[in-house]
Amino acid sequence: MRNDNLKSYLNLHLIVFIWGFTAILGALITIDAENLVWFRMLLALIFLGAFIIYKKQSFQVPVKELFKLVFVGLLIALHWIFFFKAIHVSNVSITLSIFSLGAFFASLLEPLFYGRKVLWYEVFFGLIIIAGLGLILQVEIKYLTGVYYALAAIILGVLFTLMNGKLISDHEPSVITFYEFGAGVFFISVYFLFQGKFTADFFVMSMNNWILLLILASICTAYAFTASVKVMQRLTPYTVMLTTNLEPVYGIVLAYFILGGKEKMSVEFYIGAVIIIITVILNGVFKHYQNKKENL
Repeated sequence: MRNDNLKSYLNLHLIVFIWGFTAILGALITIDAENLVWFRMLLALIFLGAFIIYKKQSFQVPVKELFKLVFVGLLIALHWIFFFKAIHVSNVSITLSIFSLGAFFASLLEPLFYGRKVLWYEVFFGLIIIAGLGLILQVEIKYLTGVYYALAAIILGVLFTLMNGKLISDHEPSVITFYEFGAGVFFISVYFLFQGKFTADFFVMSMNNWILLLILASICTAYAFTASVKVMQRLTPYTVMLTTNLEPVYGIVLAYFILGGKEKMSVEFYIGAVIIIITVILNGVFKHYQNKKENL
């Protein structure tokens, strides 16, 4: 059992590392954010469909639940579009430093979804996070547009994650994601039809872009998702939460060494990013021990 848990823990770090690499791929793929998300969701949809057939899972979901999945799919599509737009107009480091706020935003929105009160330490940590964000913006004001896109992306990400938390208890995660990705492809396709984007040139890309898209859709999306669900069955939510907070760290370090150039930020930026990441982790630690006290 201990070896299984260790294996799951190491697998979780690999998955988080892959998630951190997603931002690098977004920076390297040289097509518009909307196009990138359409291809990502379509290819991941195909991979997930193949996985569901291989596992002999049922595609059936109640009609009432299907409408919820369609709405979440729209949120996911918008989340990824804003995410990649943030990377394109700023850089990976700025985007991921803002993304580290995800767990904190989730803790603030949870009371609305689950009917609990806001905790004092969440407000306290929120003020520290705002200070860290202020430090970043003070020295990296030229990336302000990217910060806005990243904030929109992370808020949408928290919303669909909280909604998925309720849906996932009743259905297979892979089936849920299949319909959500399908809905995302549908909504973006409708938008593209009105924009007249579906031309022969739309599908003409360099071999490098196709290869990176396949890696993004297969390893960073379909595989990382299904593997993370399996890992979560063995590890505690607390362990998973703390480990996933390392995604911005992995991504920023990878960006520094792989992309170089504009990814090399000021000292103040890294101080602000460290303040945010440590505060988010401390928020998780406090939440864990608070829950343990309440369950005694």
